[in-house]
Amino acid sequence: MININIHKTLQGARGEMNLDINLSIKEHEFVTLSGKSGSGKTTLLRVLAGLEDAKGEIKVANKIWLDKKNSLAVQKRDIGFVFQDYALFPNMSVEENLLYVNKDKTLAKQLLELTQLTAMAKRLPNKLSGGQKQRVSLCRAFMARPKLLLMDEPLSALDVDMRLKLQHDILALHKKFGTTTIMVSHDPSEIYKLSNRVVILENGKITQDGTPKNILLKTQGSQKFSLIGELLEIIQADIIFIAVVAIGQQIVEVVLDEKEASNFHTGDKVQVSTKAFAPMLSLAH
Repeated sequence: MININIHKTLQGARGEMNLDINLSIKEHEFVTLSGKSGSGKTTLLRVLAGLEDAKGEIKVANKIWLDKKNSLAVQKRDIGFVFQDYALFPNMSVEENLLYVNKDKTLAKQLLELTQLTAMAKRLPNKLSGGQKQRVSLCRAFMARPKLLLMDEPLSALDVDMRLKLQHDILALHKKFGTTTIMVSHDPSEIYKLSNRVVILENGKITQDGTPKNILLKTQGSQKFSLIGELLEIIQADIIFIAVVAIGQQIVEVVLDEKEASNFHTGDKVQVSTKAFAPMLSLAH
């Protein structure tokens, strides 16, 4: 069990913000932190890692990581950290990057096999694709056999196909090594696929905490589905109007009449929902 009760004053784009988190996470859970940019997600990860200070208490199993008197050093917190920018040593091969963390060659071989990187073991990072670099970063995080794995939008810079591949690798490693994983992500499909729990942060506070199904699949009445997106533009085509909406990495079109179209403006956050096979568009709250 991980018990987190921390407080920290942050300087955000809108001025001062108080990060105030009280959260308990069970062993082996896969928890995703989500919410708007600047809500405190990355700061929470960094406080857990010991990379930033905070007031309060962090207790992992029976070990105190943070309290009024002490803050456990980063290297003594049994964690793995996967960054967005890979953070690999450029002058070391793939295998050397892994063995720098732990000299266990058997474990390094096993991880490279699991992520299909065996053939890349002797290559330097500048000879790898973005997806390969991120797989190396993931393997390196597991070389310490961490009890807690922290990931800050690890797949955000990758294309869709590679994201899907690495999602599979992340889930497989999480299960095989029995880690507790906390990930920051804004991708609904990624959250749904990987997590068994979603925590939504807003202005430094937890506003929602539940299963991906309960948090992400929000429908009302007889709606068959409901998705949140951004209205990119409204195009007039004869007597109808077509709303072009970005939902995640997908673009959808919804047909509106003139009266409906007048209610929306480019840049609006909108909700696309459907009853039977007829999509409807409404402003999202």
